[in-house]
Amino acid sequence: MSAKLKSNRPAIESLAQLAARVASNSRISVGGHHFARLPIALLREVAARGTRGLNYFAWAGGLPLELLLEAQAVESIDICFSSLDIFGLAPRFREVAETRRVPIRDWPALAMIQGLRASQQNLPFMPVQLPEGSTMIERCPAVRFHRDTRTGDVIGLVDAQEIDTVLLHATRADRNGNVEIVGAKALDLAIVGAARQVLVTVEEIVPAGALQQNGRQTIITRNLVTAIAEVPGGAYPTSCLPFYVTDYRQIREMLEGRQGELVAALKRPAGSPSAQLRAAAEIRPEQVVAAPFRSPAASGPAGAPSIDEIMAIRIARMLDDESFASAGAVSPLANVAYRLAKATHAPQAMIATFSCGHVDIAPGVMTLSLVEAMDAGSAVAHCGGDDTYSTYYQAGLVTHEIIGAAQVGPRGETNNLELTKPSGGKLRLPGQGGMSDVANMHKNYVVYVTRHSPATLVKAVETVSSARGLASRAERERAGYQPGDTWLVTNLALFRYDEAAGQLVVVETMPGVAKETIVAETGFKVAFAKSCREVAAPDAEMLRVLREEIDPLGLRRLEFVGAKERGALLDEILARDAEGTRRIVEGVQ
Repeated sequence: MSAKLKSNRPAIESLAQLAARVASNSRISVGGHHFARLPIALLREVAARGTRGLNYFAWAGGLPLELLLEAQAVESIDICFSSLDIFGLAPRFREVAETRRVPIRDWPALAMIQGLRASQQNLPFMPVQLPEGSTMIERCPAVRFHRDTRTGDVIGLVDAQEIDTVLLHATRADRNGNVEIVGAKALDLAIVGAARQVLVTVEEIVPAGALQQNGRQTIITRNLVTAIAEVPGGAYPTSCLPFYVTDYRQIREMLEGRQGELVAALKRPAGSPSAQLRAAAEIRPEQVVAAPFRSPAASGPAGAPSIDEIMAIRIARMLDDESFASAGAVSPLANVAYRLAKATHAPQAMIATFSCGHVDIAPGVMTLSLVEAMDAGSAVAHCGGDDTYSTYYQAGLVTHEIIGAAQVGPRGETNNLELTKPSGGKLRLPGQGGMSDVANMHKNYVVYVTRHSPATLVKAVETVSSARGLASRAERERAGYQPGDTWLVTNLALFRYDEAAGQLVVVETMPGVAKETIVAETGFKVAFAKSCREVAAPDAEMLRVLREEIDPLGLRRLEFVGAKERGALLDEILARDAEGTRRIVEGVQ
């Protein structure tokens, strides 16, 4: 273990001085999550300095990794997941993965968390539950196996993972060097604890003692921080509550540039959040109503339910008042379904969003610009990825986390890692995030596929990124988890795992879909339950709430369109989101 470069008196420096502390050929990690609190200004400065040979070690890649890859600053990657959220696959990450130009090591999320915790606690390793059924542990470079002499069970031991430098953006710091985080904490506390040096940009530096007056927040105490720079707008175009929300249109403009344009963007002035983005960050949850986001076309007669609406409603019906549903990294359909359930028949259900960073939220309207502030404001608790594992996932308290999959096998095995192209090359996918772990930990393991075909429902997935290895009641109870089911929801049918059959069995067909169609469009042998029936028609009131109150932007549709239609749909959603946000901010209903 190396000595950590921290003291009781963090240095107050310029942005350039902070970036100069990032050494080439070092291991770095980046704080924040999705499009929230990413240290964009600091990343730009590091890239502009020509820093090279970095080992990027973080739960997520996403926009920070794209920036560093295009600047040719990265030599190796250790991640659980890399996606650009609603904007799809990360092209620069895909390119280096598919060409094998940069080595990539995929981690189960819990293994990464435990490796960071070991370093934080000055231990050589930490125990970790193995993701039974998944092959992800075979890809993890730091896990070995230990058999408990008392029970005979095999667990993992993950080696301590030290980070040279953490790059973090936060809301405020006081003049003593204490740093404040508002809202979800991602893995920030874990990476800070495992780091030799912690470099933080903040929106403002305030007098000592001022942070104690701000209400609900998380404090990283000054003895954990190396240096701080005051950089207003340092996370832009991502968010930093309570100062500004994410600028989705600006992010899209950045991402649509050709190779090399992100590097050019790094050299231009960064821009700053608009007055509307700043005002939106101060909106209270009760101010976010659906009317400003509705399409003018929605005022006419309601049409027949579409397949995205049928699937959202069917998933919502899986939840009841005893459910605890967690919305993962990139899953508009699941997020919409959870909110719909809580707004209708399951008002006591607990919903966690932002990968369990916002716990027990109010249902609210699904928007882009306002959803983070709305959920952060209504959440009973703000958590991080590390504490939600030990508090909720590993304890077996989460009942549902519904994920999309690129490939699904007959027993519910999924592959979200890579596919073989017709040319024989590989198509890199985002990765499994934390699903290899939580597939067993959740009461119900629920997967969805929006385009059911022989290419998505296959005899054998190419890589088992997640699977239900502990399926029977006895196995689950012995492991401390709630007995539950494995489900697959597609645009053609609803499958449920049948232990006697040893595979997924069709229990419901989507409206108007013949059994022959399901058989023809499935790559494995299809079995139908004796009681198989058609999915119940959506309740008219539930359909109205979905369309008019929960998802007036139609974000769920992004998972149902092909690449050609996606751009136009995204443009429509971004424009309506911006206009609806303007009306909310200005008080125009």
